[in-house]
Amino acid sequence: MAVKNFHLPLPEKTYTDLRTEARRSQVPATSLARQAVEEWLKARRRAERKRQIAAFAAEAGGSGLDLDRDFEAAAIEFLRENTDWP
Repeated sequence: MAVKNFHLPLPEKTYTDLRTEARRSQVPATSLARQAVEEWLKARRRAERKRQIAAFAAEAGGSGLDLDRDFEAAAIEFLRENTDWP
């Protein structure tokens, strides 16, 4: 995996908190920072995907791309018969 360096100035408190957590967890501060950035980016991708799905659903609702009513009714019936679903 190729790795690129990125200079990230931090406020004093953030820097101190990061270093303290690194010592406490015995993990390099750079690893903690990398993990935090990766998790943040993953959350942003999930949020964007969710937004795109919601936009598609709003646009497609009631159209030919919407769920087939018979299929939806069968799915609900299946869930009621096979789970604790109301």
